[in-house]
Amino acid sequence: MSNRPSLPPEIARRRTFAIISHPDAGKTTLTEKFLLFGGAIQMAGQVRAKGEARRTRSDFMQMEKDRGISVSASAMSFDFDRFRFNLVDTPGHSDFSEDTYRTLTAVDAAIMVIDGAKGVESQTRKLFEVCRLRDLPILTFCNKMDRESRDTFEIIDEIQENLAIDVTPASWPIGVGREFLGCYDLLNDRLELMDRADRNRVAESVSISGLDDPKIAEHVPAHLLEQLREEVEMARELLPALDPQAVLEGHMTPIWFGSAINSFGVRELMAGIGAYAPEPQPQRAEPRQIAPDENKVAGFVFKVQANMDPKHRDRVAFVRLASGHFERGQKLLHVRSKKQMAISNPVLFLASDRELADEAWAGDIIGIPNHGQLRIGDTLTEGEALKVSGIPSFAPELLQTCRAGDPMKAKHLDKALSQFAEEGAAKVFKPTFGSGFIVGVVGALQFEVLASRIEMEYGLPVRFEPSQFTSARWMAGDKAAVESFAAKNKQHIATDNDGDLVYLTRMQWDIDRVERDHPEIRLTATKEMMAG
Repeated sequence: MSNRPSLPPEIARRRTFAIISHPDAGKTTLTEKFLLFGGAIQMAGQVRAKGEARRTRSDFMQMEKDRGISVSASAMSFDFDRFRFNLVDTPGHSDFSEDTYRTLTAVDAAIMVIDGAKGVESQTRKLFEVCRLRDLPILTFCNKMDRESRDTFEIIDEIQENLAIDVTPASWPIGVGREFLGCYDLLNDRLELMDRADRNRVAESVSISGLDDPKIAEHVPAHLLEQLREEVEMARELLPALDPQAVLEGHMTPIWFGSAINSFGVRELMAGIGAYAPEPQPQRAEPRQIAPDENKVAGFVFKVQANMDPKHRDRVAFVRLASGHFERGQKLLHVRSKKQMAISNPVLFLASDRELADEAWAGDIIGIPNHGQLRIGDTLTEGEALKVSGIPSFAPELLQTCRAGDPMKAKHLDKALSQFAEEGAAKVFKPTFGSGFIVGVVGALQFEVLASRIEMEYGLPVRFEPSQFTSARWMAGDKAAVESFAAKNKQHIATDNDGDLVYLTRMQWDIDRVERDHPEIRLTATKEMMAG
């Protein structure tokens, strides 16, 4: 880190991060409170409240509103203190993992939210692995401390053991469940007291000089104070001290305790993001990496979302700026098509409101409305042919055949499905034999989401039916060999949305057979979303 030049102040104040968690750990609530403290919204939409108040700002698809889950990762920008936060929301349900994996390629850090009662859950573990692959710095927030939660040391041990990362407490909870009063801020030597009466009120801070300060006794009952002193002394002896460099390298995670629904502990976490999360980092690309302080603008598409505005059939490409200072109206080279694009109406997302972005800096995430020119993995530059690398596309784990309820509307189905394929919401394969499409997804709930969106956005009822195939593999190898193999195995061959050949398999045996009998063909379960 030390030999890199220091960044221009506008870029250095950016913090771009994602929140990862298991479903129901309280991620959406935490996002709301971030926006509340960032001044972006006046009153946080309660996930538990009734009717309109319940529509949380970051969930905009009808299905998300009905079910109270975040299905598609949305991005939000807001200011806090002297920092500009770019928060990319990731869907927590395991069924939406591919979108989530790709989102993690566009951020510089992750906030891991865990539930104080449940600790580290399976989905968190999966997402954590992806952060690990990319050495992302991770900050942890242990939520729901106002409910019956587990012993603090037990939670910390579980994180250390399960995720093989050093944990250092940034705050320490005082009491749990009904007795939860607040936290002792270990970094700033302050008492943070929670106000149970008003959920949107900021907690009261009391500055103290160490845990022996007699002032504490005015705020904390004797039995809890004794326990707090004992635990903090043990924590200081047993747990490592905060090392900012180890945090940046992804080897250590500081942990804050709190209750997002009571707006408690959130401000301290945000201050922690400002202090310990990295400024915008260099981006891997071919033939060279892109540094954030370069004068020329470069950015890449990590997500495409269609029909964000039901009144207009629009598609918005979410672009992470990797370098430079972008200004509205600027012309950028779309590297895949080698064409110039004038970016005349880029948007910034402030929760579910969008506003025109007059300018943006490296680290920011802007939306570019377009009619399908931009795809996941595309790179935009001021002329240099750079391609951002490392954005994965996964082989789907579930395949079903998709047919239009009305055969006369098969044409429309073609259009709808190819749009979802470009969005990265599903893989769409067109078999060489037979009619219809085979749709592949990573989780079963996605079939429901697709059916409901095709019906809502295109007025097309569709049926998903079981397919004889169970998985798909991309084919690589010498072009002539691949084509000759495809010609001999027509009943197993399909093309994906980019026109690449795919081998559809019924069982593992099919894959083993190809690997044994055709060593010249490589079957792969991922393909880089490198726009060719």
